[in-house]
Amino acid sequence: MDQVDAVVIGAGVVGLAVARALAQRGLETVVLERADAIGTATSSRNSEVIHAGLYYPTGSLKARLCVAGRKQLVAYCESHGVEHRRYGKLLVAVGEAQCDKLARIEATAAANGVADLQHLSAAQARALEPALVADEALLSPSTGIVDSHGLMLALQGDLERVGGAVVLRSPAESVQCGASMHELHVGGESPAELSARVVVNAAGLWAPSVARQIRGMPAALVPAAHYAKGSYFALAGRAPFSHLIYPVPEGAGLGVHLTLDLAGQARFGPDVEWLAAASPDAIDYRVDTARAAAFYAAIRRYWPGLPDDALQPAYSGVRPKLQGPGDAAADFVLQGPETHGVGGLVNLFGIESPGLTACLAIADEVMTRLGL
Repeated sequence: MDQVDAVVIGAGVVGLAVARALAQRGLETVVLERADAIGTATSSRNSEVIHAGLYYPTGSLKARLCVAGRKQLVAYCESHGVEHRRYGKLLVAVGEAQCDKLARIEATAAANGVADLQHLSAAQARALEPALVADEALLSPSTGIVDSHGLMLALQGDLERVGGAVVLRSPAESVQCGASMHELHVGGESPAELSARVVVNAAGLWAPSVARQIRGMPAALVPAAHYAKGSYFALAGRAPFSHLIYPVPEGAGLGVHLTLDLAGQARFGPDVEWLAAASPDAIDYRVDTARAAAFYAAIRRYWPGLPDDALQPAYSGVRPKLQGPGDAAADFVLQGPETHGVGGLVNLFGIESPGLTACLAIADEVMTRLGL
């Protein structure tokens, strides 16, 4: 049986950030990834937005790690040559009810430490974006876009430079917890046995199912998995916007928003479609073109000039939710020895947005839970 200091299960952006942090602390670290490439699930199927931390309940892990993580992420991108752009975001309200909600978001953002928000009147919003319809808006100048794949390659490069490794097509099929070492059975094309004193479950959509295969982990502490699919549509032609445009959030997501990629091309999404899939392996990522009708209706609330037949199916992603339809949004769950009593083990559950923004701060938090 091969022995290393640390094993991270999952080579998404958070798993890679955690592995980098472990390796930089001198631990021989291996990342096990079930797919044939890094970051093929939630990490690459999202809006690639660098969030400022406006929405999340004050004191929550999402709020704290997003605000800290944004600063870390921007500095990391600048130092490592990862493409990113600070477009700024307009969060727009239409109607009295949304304006009231916008005021609550503004107060929450201030309590979270977001200091650069600007409240705009309808006229001020239109001065920035003439095609926009809004009664009020919040301008978040620090919101931006990042090349998620470039970020993951940079994190992998840092890991490998200090002796760490990513092993593809190698699912962790079981973990036997011990007093000081944990034994892992690795499947795939070349089955193997590994032992490590640190195991971090950063498997994203698969994290609950991986946790259920950890013998010694209290089963009652493993949450049920819920999957919320979000589809995206691309805009044919150029959008008349220079900022990201978000409606006031409703339901399980942040609304059908407009984002701009690094080339300035616009895309819209995601919507929310709760899935009944028993496993992430059963998820169908195809975009249903029939969903476009609801996109047109949502977008025209803030951009009534959206032309007919302007939306084209782009891609979809799935959020690893810890709550079901109609339930209150759940926080990140970083479950370390202080919770489950197993030394050297950390489970990461429900790492959806703003996980990309917060990846470096999440890695620091995992180090704290491990006492490193």
